[in-house]
Amino acid sequence: MATATAVSPSLPKTRRAGTARDITVTDPALVRRAVKAAALGNAMEWFDFGVYSYIAVTLGKVFFPSGNPTAQLLSTFGAFAAAFLVRPLGGMVFGPLGDRVGRQKVLAITMIMMAAGTFAIGLIPSYASIGVGAPLLLLAARLVQGFSTGGEYAGASTFIAEYAPDKKRGFFGSWLEFGTLAGYIGGAGLVTLMTALLSSHDLVSWGWRIPFLIAGPMGIIGLYLRMRLEETPAFAAEVAKAEAARPKVPLRAMVAGQWKALLLCMGLVLVFNVTDYMLLSYMPSYLTSELKYDETHGLLVVLGVMALMMIVQPFAGALTDRVGRRPVIAAGCAGFLFLSIPALLLIREGSLVAVGLGMGALGLLLVCFTAAMPAALPALFPTRVRYGSLSIGFNVSVSLFGGTTPLVVTALIGATGNMMMPAYYMMAAAVVGGFAVWRMSESAGRPLPGSAPAVEGR
Repeated sequence: MATATAVSPSLPKTRRAGTARDITVTDPALVRRAVKAAALGNAMEWFDFGVYSYIAVTLGKVFFPSGNPTAQLLSTFGAFAAAFLVRPLGGMVFGPLGDRVGRQKVLAITMIMMAAGTFAIGLIPSYASIGVGAPLLLLAARLVQGFSTGGEYAGASTFIAEYAPDKKRGFFGSWLEFGTLAGYIGGAGLVTLMTALLSSHDLVSWGWRIPFLIAGPMGIIGLYLRMRLEETPAFAAEVAKAEAARPKVPLRAMVAGQWKALLLCMGLVLVFNVTDYMLLSYMPSYLTSELKYDETHGLLVVLGVMALMMIVQPFAGALTDRVGRRPVIAAGCAGFLFLSIPALLLIREGSLVAVGLGMGALGLLLVCFTAAMPAALPALFPTRVRYGSLSIGFNVSVSLFGGTTPLVVTALIGATGNMMMPAYYMMAAAVVGGFAVWRMSESAGRPLPGSAPAVEGR
């Protein structure tokens, strides 16, 4: 048993240190509070961010010249993808900052920036009112969103991973994506309700603003939740070692010093986000614009798939603690490689049952990633550079591959006329992800690199 020693006042009460055998004894109540606050904040962030994609067809009519509907949709998704171009910049700012001043402070900043950017979209006049200024203002708001999101996922997953006991890190980490799905469902549910209750004219003229304006009060709630959090035991221990403020880690050390882990991170994030944005962001527009599916029915299908994923999510997270992260992620890669074509053929069949079965199959495969990644990705990096390196690797990969998925697939379908492009794109991503899984080490049940073992207290 470790011998207790005096600790810095900045250390949370969960930390008990010893001489040669340091150990972190976690307080279950504090862990649950940290997980809840991170997940709820993430839900609010992704409500803001996800609403944009759910109402993309309407936004195309509001912010871009009338004419070709496909061109309008491409322009809307172009603004969507533009936000991902600045995500690496946000990661390079917020990630190193989180390793220096703390995870909690940075997560509070990203929360309020995202809410402000989303709220601003709801105030922008239409193209019919101010012309080209409308899409330019939309782009500016999207860039603010993208910059803040550059520090969000890496910070939230790092926060939960550093709080959780080693043997339950997968279970607790899975609640982060549970929050993401809750945010998506909130956004999709609101858009579905509006499309059902409002006429097309009312939706285009004023109804589309409602979900964006909700971001203001939601941001205040999220900020309150995150400001109440204590710093993680792992970060506090690093501060205690330095006997002062957290020393600055050069950006080069976060990249060149971690290049193998960064490549693995980018490969894992590629398959995770290509499939995630394909299913949750692109498919509603695919059903409407390419398959001429009714907007309300298309959104209801996606809503049902996300509800199914939420039910399975915690159980899948606990499974990764028992069997490991690698087998679960590998199963997801294999599933997308071999089942993407059959699933999309079911979706293209057109009936509600067939579409539901195809989308449900893809959703269950996606759970393999949403349940495992929040615990697997932070375990790739040591504590002193975890937030920064993970932010860089995660956001570079998302910017190049994940966020551009709707734009690229829409363009590929337009250029080739091949409606099976979504399946081929997911299959290619599965191959990359499979290689990354083959090269990664198992982290389930083991301490995070650079951190003491963490066990659950009573």
